[in-house]
Amino acid sequence: MTTQNYSRVSFEFFPTKTDAGHEKLMAAADVLAQENPEFFSVTYGAGGSTRDRTRNTVLQLDQEVKVPTAPHLSCVGDSKDDLRTLLNEYREAGIKRIVALRGDLPSGMGQASGELRYANELVEFIRQETGDHFTIEVAAYPEAHPQARHFDADLEHFVRKARSGADSAITQYFFNADCYFYFVERVRKAGVEIPIIPGIMPITNYSKLARFSDACGAEIPRWIRKQLESYGDDSASIAAFGTDVVTEMCQQLIKGGAPALHFYTLNQAEPSLAVWRNLRTG
Repeated sequence: MTTQNYSRVSFEFFPTKTDAGHEKLMAAADVLAQENPEFFSVTYGAGGSTRDRTRNTVLQLDQEVKVPTAPHLSCVGDSKDDLRTLLNEYREAGIKRIVALRGDLPSGMGQASGELRYANELVEFIRQETGDHFTIEVAAYPEAHPQARHFDADLEHFVRKARSGADSAITQYFFNADCYFYFVERVRKAGVEIPIIPGIMPITNYSKLARFSDACGAEIPRWIRKQLESYGDDSASIAAFGTDVVTEMCQQLIKGGAPALHFYTLNQAEPSLAVWRNLRTG
């Protein structure tokens, strides 16, 4: 498949705390909607801390921007009744897709709370409550979840999630296509055939990217770090280099059979669009 006729894409947003931030999010969504994405997704704060803002953003994107929108739903800190209420609200509003996650622990919470502790239990619960109404996405970690004991343990956990009723998976972002292909190969050998969609993070700010990557276990290859460091505060050079690097990796992913691309937009349209348009025209 050439990149020119590749059309499967989705974009992720996070709910904001301010009206100005929300206006920025909606403006970005309006721009990205012109690319005919399969769906938008909206994240869910640690321990359900953005529950209302996530729900309101999801419904506005789905109903006003007219792009099918998938809420993230996590089980950490939520009771089954809380989850049941949200699922019913989404189903009644016509939402058809959910990203099901264990979720991050709020700061200071030493262990998971709530009646469900793991993502596979959440997937099973969604299926029990709603049957096949929702397409369910789960998370995948090609470089292993930062809290995993080792890669094989994390792989076993992913296989459990997939077999619990997931339709497809979206990966944590990465900057090495080989880690994605190796992960997919291992998953297929384990007998799991669901689509695994690469998560793509545009590069726009090196210091923020480095902090975020260290926290979530996404490796930035040394040669990329060194090149980004050399630009200092030259944001234009960082953005241009980042666009080239991420575009090249996406080309590798598409040629290697990636079924779609999922962009982590950080509520900005242009960084993701720069990569996506390169792929569509290159």
